[in-house]
Amino acid sequence: MPSFKYAHLADLHLGSWREEKMRHLSTQAFLTALDQCVQSKVDFILFAGDLFNTSLPALDTLKIVTKKLKELHTQGIPLYVIAGSHDFSPSGKTMIDVLENAGLLKNVCQGTVNPETQKLHLQFTIDQKTGAKITGILGRKGQLDKSYYQNLALENLESEAGYKIFMFHTTVSELKPKEMEKVESQPASFLPKRFQYYAGGHIHHPTKVELPEYGILTYPGALFPNTFAEIEKYSPGGYYMIDVVEEQQQVQWMPLEVIKHRAIEVQCRHHTPDMVAFEILNCCNNIDLANTLVTIRLTGSLERGRVSDINFKDIFERLYQQGAYFIMKNTAQLVAEEFEEIKIASAAPENVEEEIIKEHLQQIKFFTAEMELQMTKSLLAVLNTTKKEGETMTDFQQRVESDVNKLLVIEKLE
Repeated sequence: MPSFKYAHLADLHLGSWREEKMRHLSTQAFLTALDQCVQSKVDFILFAGDLFNTSLPALDTLKIVTKKLKELHTQGIPLYVIAGSHDFSPSGKTMIDVLENAGLLKNVCQGTVNPETQKLHLQFTIDQKTGAKITGILGRKGQLDKSYYQNLALENLESEAGYKIFMFHTTVSELKPKEMEKVESQPASFLPKRFQYYAGGHIHHPTKVELPEYGILTYPGALFPNTFAEIEKYSPGGYYMIDVVEEQQQVQWMPLEVIKHRAIEVQCRHHTPDMVAFEILNCCNNIDLANTLVTIRLTGSLERGRVSDINFKDIFERLYQQGAYFIMKNTAQLVAEEFEEIKIASAAPENVEEEIIKEHLQQIKFFTAEMELQMTKSLLAVLNTTKKEGETMTDFQQRVESDVNKLLVIEKLE
């Protein structure tokens, strides 16, 4: 077996961040990772799903990706991919197909279904330079990809000789972090045996395990954190680099830091809004925040005042004066003590939302209780929507704003 090297990336989610500066960081992580792969002289690269955050990404994101992939192609570095749960589109419209037709990547999820047995027979894509044999199964939301594994023909995959890579984009039980133990998953036994490397995606938690008869299974995690919580827990993101020398392989996780990160967490129990502001600023006193992403998480309950009384405008201005690149705050777990505790009796899950609303009706007596209840439920229903396929972010925002405005129109009583 010849010696070679390759990289395994997953969950890039390009275009996912709404804030322009965060989108830039996500894109920069993509560009930096590929530059590092070129510098490391990899023979090929794997993308295990969710290259984009939607099946039809924004044009500016697509232009950047296309240009970089063309550079890889020019340098003779093949890119092998599978579609992830965000890349996949039920209508069949996906940018992965467009990029493949342009010769910039190869989708290795290829196969046929036997009409008699209904078994899925996957085909191998063979890397011309190294002889590595690659195949895999695309990812779909809501574990809809489970049937692919249940109906997968295993014999030809397991008996194939040579260095084999299986790519997947699903939740495998043996690779789940503890905090996800209740998340629906499928066992590793659904995967074909006797592959040297299993390149996973979907779970944003860097994981590497070795199982008897299976070899090494990995999740590299998101290349760049995709949420506030991921920034706190996983920053920076990263990918795997795999060196194959004769019969041995070395799998190394490569952290990718495109920006420094400073996390501030304040427990606000018995704090006033002014005390909270003081403590946040004190955490960064005399610290150079140049090229630093700052996250602020506030928890607990204020002694008095409201969350809105915290002077975030002044806090942000001071931190930006210290050179902060971007500041994000999370106050979801911060409440005012005067805000009454929610007390919900054991009820059916579908009734919990309505019970919570009823607990807090008439705190501001602007409508009748019945009108307030119905309007609140209607408003939640309107806001519980997602961006449609092919819909731009601007159109999506305008549609939601229009629906909300229609709901909030109150005719004058004659």
